[in-house]
Amino acid sequence: MTTDTTTTTEPPAAAAALSTPGELLSVAVVTLGCARNEVDSEELAGRLEAGGFRLVGDADEADTVVVNTCGFVEQAKKDSVDTLLEAADLKETGRAQAVVAVGCLAERYGKDLAESLPEADAVLGFDDYPDIADRLRSILAGETHHPHTPQDRRRLLPISPVERDAAAVSVPGHGATAVAAPDLPAGVAPASGPRAVRRRLDGGPTAPLKLASGCDRRCSFCAIPSFRGSFVSRRPSDVLEEARWLGAQGVRELFLVSENSTSYGKDLGDLRLLETLLPELAAVEGVARVRVSYLQPAETRDGLVQAIASTPGVVPYFDLSFQHASATVLRRMRRFGDPESFLGLLERVRALAPLAGVRSNVIVGFPGETEEDLETLCDFLEAARMDVTGVFGYSDEDGTEAATLDGHLDDDEVRARAEHVTSLVEELTAQRAEERLGEVVEVLVESLEDGEVVGRAAHQGPEVDGTTALALGDDHARPAVGDLVPATVVASEGVDLVAVPLAGAPA
Repeated sequence: MTTDTTTTTEPPAAAAALSTPGELLSVAVVTLGCARNEVDSEELAGRLEAGGFRLVGDADEADTVVVNTCGFVEQAKKDSVDTLLEAADLKETGRAQAVVAVGCLAERYGKDLAESLPEADAVLGFDDYPDIADRLRSILAGETHHPHTPQDRRRLLPISPVERDAAAVSVPGHGATAVAAPDLPAGVAPASGPRAVRRRLDGGPTAPLKLASGCDRRCSFCAIPSFRGSFVSRRPSDVLEEARWLGAQGVRELFLVSENSTSYGKDLGDLRLLETLLPELAAVEGVARVRVSYLQPAETRDGLVQAIASTPGVVPYFDLSFQHASATVLRRMRRFGDPESFLGLLERVRALAPLAGVRSNVIVGFPGETEEDLETLCDFLEAARMDVTGVFGYSDEDGTEAATLDGHLDDDEVRARAEHVTSLVEELTAQRAEERLGEVVEVLVESLEDGEVVGRAAHQGPEVDGTTALALGDDHARPAVGDLVPATVVASEGVDLVAVPLAGAPA
């Protein structure tokens, strides 16, 4: 796929007053969607800063607003479009001269999105990322950008790792070109092999770290592989180098992200690469916790369970994408498993780490799902005792096999089933939180606001798994953001906990 910027036009009058002579053009990067998108935004920010732009945190103060969109499900698409429209309003009310769409929605729909959303000045695909600074500068100069025609990115990448590293196709987080380290502004990650530069946009103590991009699985409901491409592992040396940079930036927890972390290394010839990488990541100076996200249950081997459950510095946290429990529904999803195998996996996890955190997602109302299938799912959820479960009502996604299946349920039935399972999950997760009363947890402090000290215990992943508030007495030292505080859980509310620091904490 190639994207060209051509057809120069007269610059709009507003663009003539972008900035005073010698002043850098400013840009704000707005991120929607998952932690993988956060990494992509920081790659874009690093390239933009290295390319002469000044990063600002408030879109109201930016000459250009770059919206990193999400194209996962309908609600995410709507949120992305709404955010683009809000940013476009700033061209009338603020300083903004251009609004640019990037990310999954932009990559997935390209030219169609540009035609349906003229308020956006450009729609850029992944192949624009290596030259993002030049792209934005040309857009601000009044040049017309011709958006790409989407195609299945699984067909674009060479197969061998050697060919992949030399490829002209851009994979977010694996930029084929990188700015030389000596030319980078302070605070920008150095380039390393095929990895692109990165600039942190959030100063918190946790940072996502990308293991891989894309996915080779063919789940019938999922469109992600078509616009994210085939599974591509980052080389361990690049992952470690970025981890060391993040540790030097004050990051205390590394959150390893990908579309399927259990596949890490398979395209590099070593499917057990994650097991050997985890101890090295945990040993990075400054890093206190390493957390792995998105494990495919059918691929979660015993060696990986052992490594996550028992490696010092790696939290016993299992983000297992079950999606359903009925074997019949799972086959229609082109996935594998059943209640017995899933519960067996959880038994192995808890035999090694009884207090491990476990989360998952399930899809309710999939085409052909019967009342018996739904009962199987509910019975499994009751037996699984997970800390958090995300519930999604099924909806068709463009270009997926599931959209063509027979047995579609009407929207009202899907909604009713999703509400039923959500109600059950809320009860079950509240019960699981109550079971943690009396446990000693280690809380990573993330915020100190209005006198409240809030963070996350080891079983709580960033943003989606609840929080732990520290109840400080007069004899407790006040911790700082980034401190790890051992504390005893004394109360719960839903998935959230309250804990009292142990004597002498923070350590």
